[in-house]
Amino acid sequence: MLKFSYLAALALACAPLVQAQPLPVASPESVGMSSERLRNIDRFLEEEMTRQRVPGAVVAIARQGKLVYFKAFGHADKAKGIPATTDTMFQLASMTKPMASVGALALTEQARLPLQSKLSDYFPGYASMQVGVPTADGKFTLEPQKRPILIHDLFRHTSGITYGGRPDGGSPIAALWPSGSAASYMGTAKEFAEALTKLPLVYQPGTVFEYSLSVDVLGAVVEKVAGKSLGDHLSETVWKPLKMENTTFRPNPAQLARVAQPFPQNPLDGKPQSIAWITKPATFDCGGACAFGTMGDYVRFGQMLLNGGSLDGKQVLSPAFVQLMTSNHLGAGIQNRVANVEPHRAGYGFGLGVAVRMQPGLAAVPGSTGEYSWNGANGTGFFADPKEQLVVAFGTAAPGDLRKYYREQMQDLIYGALTK
Repeated sequence: MLKFSYLAALALACAPLVQAQPLPVASPESVGMSSERLRNIDRFLEEEMTRQRVPGAVVAIARQGKLVYFKAFGHADKAKGIPATTDTMFQLASMTKPMASVGALALTEQARLPLQSKLSDYFPGYASMQVGVPTADGKFTLEPQKRPILIHDLFRHTSGITYGGRPDGGSPIAALWPSGSAASYMGTAKEFAEALTKLPLVYQPGTVFEYSLSVDVLGAVVEKVAGKSLGDHLSETVWKPLKMENTTFRPNPAQLARVAQPFPQNPLDGKPQSIAWITKPATFDCGGACAFGTMGDYVRFGQMLLNGGSLDGKQVLSPAFVQLMTSNHLGAGIQNRVANVEPHRAGYGFGLGVAVRMQPGLAAVPGSTGEYSWNGANGTGFFADPKEQLVVAFGTAAPGDLRKYYREQMQDLIYGALTK
C-alpha cells in the first residue's frame, strides 16, 4: 500500500509537467530525427548568446504530431536577469497574420466572407481609391482602379496596399503610407481602415504581390462581419479551441512580465532598438502584427494546420479550407515578389496568409514542395512541412536585421536533424 501511495503521489506531482507540454512528447529518434544533430541548435544559439547577438530564444519542434524538441535559452530580459523559459512570451509581429487569416477563413466557411466579395462592400471608400503611377521626375500621377480590391487580395497581398517605412527604391507613393507600427495607433480598426482610403494604391489590384497592411485591413473587415473585436473572434474560433492560453492582443500584467525584451542596442550597428506594442499597446487589434504568444501555443496552431484543421478533437477549419489556405494564389498574371521580403525564399509563392514553397530548388534553405510559413519582424519564425510532417515555431527578441539570419539558420539546423 505504501508503494502504491508513493507512485500515485509521484504521478500526481508529475501531471502538471506533462499537461504543460503543448503536444505529446516523443524521442527524436522515434520520429526520424537525430538527438545529436538537434544539439547543433543548442550550440548555435549558445554561440550567438556568447557573442551578445541575441538575449535568448525558445524553439519548439514537432514531427509526426509529437514534440521532439522544446527548449529555452538565455534570457527573456537580460537587463533584469530574467531567464527565458518555455513559457516566455514573444511579440509575434507578422506571425499574427496566419492566425488572423484562419479567423477570417472561419467566416468564409460559413458563407459570411466570400473571397470574391469587394472590399468596398465593407468599407465603401475603397471603391474610389486611385492608383499611383510613378513619373520620370520622381513624382506620380493617378489613375482609376482597373478592377476592385477583393477580399482575396487582402489575404494574398495583391490589393495594391503597401507598408510605409520599408525599402522601396524611393517610391513617392509608398512614402505616403504608414509603417506597420505607426498604423496600429490610428484609432479603432474602422478608423484605421477608412483612413487608408485617402491614400493612393501602389499597384493595380490583383497585379503584384506587395507585402502590406492588407491583413490589418482584413482584420477590420472581420470585425465588421463578426460584430466583435478581432481578438474576441480569434479567441472564440482559434485560441480557445486550441488551448492557446497565452496568445492575445492584450497581455495582462503577469503576461507582460514574461514577454521577451531585445537588447537596447542593435548588436550589428549599435543603434537603439525596441519592439513596438510591448510598452505602448496598439489602439486596435491589428491582424497584421499586434498579437503576443508563446512558442508552445504557436506550435499547437501549426499542428492544427498540419492535421488538416483540427487538434485534440477540435475542428478549427475544414481540411478543404486548410488546403486552400496553404496553396499558392499568385497566378501567372501576378508579379511574385515574395523573395523581396524573405530573401532566402526564392521559389515560394503565397497562399492565404502564408508563403508556400513551389519547388525543391531556388530557395537558400532545404524544404519540401508545399511547405508553408511566415515569420515575425521582431525575431519569431514559423514553418510547417506536410510532406515531412514537421512543425516549427521559434522565438527570439531580435528586431533588427539579425532576424533574417536566424530564419535561414534555424531552417538549416532543423532540416539537418532529419534522418529519414
